[in-house]
Amino acid sequence: MIFALSLIAIIVSVVCTLIVIKLNVTDLIYVHTTCIFLYLTSAYLAKKGNLKIARLLYFIILNTGIVSTASYIGQDGGVEFMLMFTMSLPFMVFSFRNEKYLIAIFSLTSIFLWIALYVTDFNLITTSKIAIETASNLIYPVSIITTLFLVTFQLMYFSYLNYNSSYTIHSSREDALEASEAKSKFLSTMSHEIRTPLNAVIGLSHILGDNKPREDQIQNIEALNYSGKILLNLLNNVLDFSKMQSTKIELDAIPTDISAAIKQIKKIHESSCNQKGISMNLEIDDAIPVVYLDIVRYNQVINNLVTNAIKFTDEGSVTLKIKKQKETINSINILTEVIDTGIGIPKDKQDTIWEAFTQASTTTNRLYGGTGLGLPIVKSIVEAMNSKVKIESMHGTGSRFYFNLDLKLASNTSLNKSNQKKERNFDGKKVLLVEDNLINVMVGKQILEKAKLNVDVVNDGLAAVNKVKENTYDIVLMDIQMPIMDGYQATIEIRKFNKTLPILALSASIFMEVKDKINESGMNGFIYKPFNPEDLLDKIEQAISN
Repeated sequence: MIFALSLIAIIVSVVCTLIVIKLNVTDLIYVHTTCIFLYLTSAYLAKKGNLKIARLLYFIILNTGIVSTASYIGQDGGVEFMLMFTMSLPFMVFSFRNEKYLIAIFSLTSIFLWIALYVTDFNLITTSKIAIETASNLIYPVSIITTLFLVTFQLMYFSYLNYNSSYTIHSSREDALEASEAKSKFLSTMSHEIRTPLNAVIGLSHILGDNKPREDQIQNIEALNYSGKILLNLLNNVLDFSKMQSTKIELDAIPTDISAAIKQIKKIHESSCNQKGISMNLEIDDAIPVVYLDIVRYNQVINNLVTNAIKFTDEGSVTLKIKKQKETINSINILTEVIDTGIGIPKDKQDTIWEAFTQASTTTNRLYGGTGLGLPIVKSIVEAMNSKVKIESMHGTGSRFYFNLDLKLASNTSLNKSNQKKERNFDGKKVLLVEDNLINVMVGKQILEKAKLNVDVVNDGLAAVNKVKENTYDIVLMDIQMPIMDGYQATIEIRKFNKTLPILALSASIFMEVKDKINESGMNGFIYKPFNPEDLLDKIEQAISN
């Protein structure tokens, strides 16, 4: 940029030199000849990459040359109008982000010199002037034409920069949208592929629990169900971690007996501890009453902290403590601690471990693995619960992660009510289950038939359309991704001849794009896979009654 400006300035200076030679103004001949050599120096420095000195030299020469010429020519020559060009030029040459002070200095310098010319009656440099007639008839047209040329050049260059910037932004936006769409498709597919078998794990654990298992099987079934839910929560957070960072986490506080809800923790993690030769201790205060708590999120926090503690502990123990701190009529404060005797965290790393995809060191990542998402997720959830996770740790002596929660008290009655299985009357109701995964068909059919629903099954969207044409159903449970015809197109086809039949999507995707397509196709709602059987039946009952 400064190289091109220097070349333009050389051309203008050569023209000015020829004019002042003709007018025989000796001082101006020296001024413009000197300017030509200094502009050449500026161009040379710019070509060599020494931009800072080249720009400073250019602006000093430019302002000096214009003011000197204006003083010798006088007001009638109109040379001072070229200062319009120099006033806005710094905005083209200097970085607005890093060199604001240079923009201000050189723009204000041009304004100051213009004012100084008028205040001194154009005697700022000299009192000698050329003839007024020569200034008016010869110099003035040249000054105006030159000023117009330079200002037009500026405007064209600004327009070019604006166009280039807009094009770059538009291009970057399109690239970002394409990348985002590709990411969403990938994550949606991964979500579907992982959630589909996970739906079978959670569904079968519910079925096994409802089929009057032996006493020695109950704990194993509960552990299986609990593990499935924990895996689901981890999947949700990994697939939707960006949402956790950009939007507020929504909590679902329900009446909870913390002691009963946490009892599976030890069973889940004990095998990992035994493999490493460390002990797992669980200390829960029996005096903690029933409280309102998002137990799913709370479990996730504890599991992340306990998993981390086990991972980084090679000898000693991992201890989970949940203690009552203080209690009022309506609320209680509980302290949750996870203490280990592991490798510990150095002081200088205790702030960075909360950042996504970050661990205490590259050695830690190499030895112990992990994504670096566990603690950021913990931080996000605990902050959503209006608290803050704190850490006490020294390298080589273990760590203590802890946080306090203020929770509202709930009654045992409300707990029993929330845990109580709902009585439903589905006698005579007919359901069409549209699902291509045979394991999910087996699980879904057992859950539905146990609730006294009559179930027909098809494995693709086209077969579903034909079934609805031939039979009368109270509700359709429609999978989204299927061969031959997907759930969206099948619903569109059904809506052409049946506007009132409730259709619920069985979706393994958590993304807004999928929810939008579900609504646009004419479905009445959606159920996430893997689903809780009680939630599924609640949705079916609500859809049928509406």
